[in-house]
Amino acid sequence: MTEREPFRTRIKVRHYELDTLGHLNHAVYHSYGEVSRLELLEQAGAMAGLGNVASVLLESHIVFRRELRAGDEVDVTCDVKFGSGKTFSMDSNIYKLDGTLAAEITCTLGLMDLEVRKLVADPRGRFVDAGANLKLLSTSEG
Repeated sequence: MTEREPFRTRIKVRHYELDTLGHLNHAVYHSYGEVSRLELLEQAGAMAGLGNVASVLLESHIVFRRELRAGDEVDVTCDVKFGSGKTFSMDSNIYKLDGTLAAEITCTLGLMDLEVRKLVADPRGRFVDAGANLKLLSTSEG
């Protein structure tokens, strides 16, 4: 399968998101990843049609590469990979506009049945059944 560029969301770093050293606060990097994940799910039509099923974040890990400061603009990618189990990954990279990698975020998610509070099998299939655009949602299988 040919891989394509992952989904991107542009975000401007705001002054109130900084820590006492004048850098983007560590927790905000995670928020930027969440913004990109939700934008992608929304644009792919993956939020509607799931009924009593919702995506849940199970694990998140970040590697900080470069500092970000107020006024910086960044592109936050989101790349979805489905496997054969109940979980899938939605990984993000945060890039400065000059291409410098500022952070790498890896996340494991699942789809939870909100009535029984359990993960459902085959999240990819659930997105397909809900009418999500899998070409937009996933850049590769994995």
